[in-house]
Amino acid sequence: MSLTWPQAIRQFSGYLQLEKSLSLNSIEAYVRDVRKLQQWLALERLPAGPLQVTTRLLRDFLATLTELGLSAPSQARTLSGIRAFYEFLLLEDLLKADPTDTLESPKPGRHLPDTLAYPDVERLLSAIDLSTTEGLRARAVLEVLYSSGLRVSELCDLRLSNIYFEQGFMRVLGKGNKERLVPLGREAAKHLHFYLGGVRQHQTVQPGAEDTVFLSTRGRPLSRITVFTTIKALAAQAGLTQNISPHTLRHSFATHLLEGGADLRAVQEMLGHASITTTEIYTHLDRDYLKQVMTEFHPRS
Repeated sequence: MSLTWPQAIRQFSGYLQLEKSLSLNSIEAYVRDVRKLQQWLALERLPAGPLQVTTRLLRDFLATLTELGLSAPSQARTLSGIRAFYEFLLLEDLLKADPTDTLESPKPGRHLPDTLAYPDVERLLSAIDLSTTEGLRARAVLEVLYSSGLRVSELCDLRLSNIYFEQGFMRVLGKGNKERLVPLGREAAKHLHFYLGGVRQHQTVQPGAEDTVFLSTRGRPLSRITVFTTIKALAAQAGLTQNISPHTLRHSFATHLLEGGADLRAVQEMLGHASITTTEIYTHLDRDYLKQVMTEFHPRS
């Protein structure tokens, strides 16, 4: 029997409502879990319908969630929704074997070491002294890292000519010299304006750095080491004991969007992630849609 994803999800939703008598919020959560799997299969160009999904595919799907920085409790929540979906397919005699049967749920205590809870992100930002030029720069740096999920090298290479404040986007040069457009969050745009107007425009800029956004006190492009040491010093001031780096903010960006219910494909697009099974960057999404995802699901929007 051929069963499409839209058909299966529609039937599953009806089952949860009529037979399980779940609330609308619970039904939406279960359906969102199943749609994440559907999206991942499409992204990986795997032509598997709901009845063709194997245990191996599900393990690869969970590995993708781990790579994106989704916390163990959130992974367990997603797997719970998918288990309920396949339990439904078994009850309807559409399947003979459950592909989720041998999967282990991620242990709740196994938090990824480089992901911050949102209150800790706020503590980190609050530790910055905004009365100093270094503080204004540090706040802009952290806001951009956290609101846009940039790699530290992408941040240091960011160009003034590639920031479009009116459109709310930045053009980022990523790995392999691949360009992508990334939404610029509201708080990031605000603190970037403070830095550019209050610090950078008063600096003497060294030749070759005229178009570089973030500069050192000597007017040269900000180094990756300076970004690392700044974040580590702020983490110590904030009393955060875990190992925190610029990549922590990138992972936190992805985690908080996904845990808020953002589209897996949109998050991977913003991160500039290559597919696990191919070396291609995923198909570009409409810019307005990426901005909508950022506005709706990012904690600082």
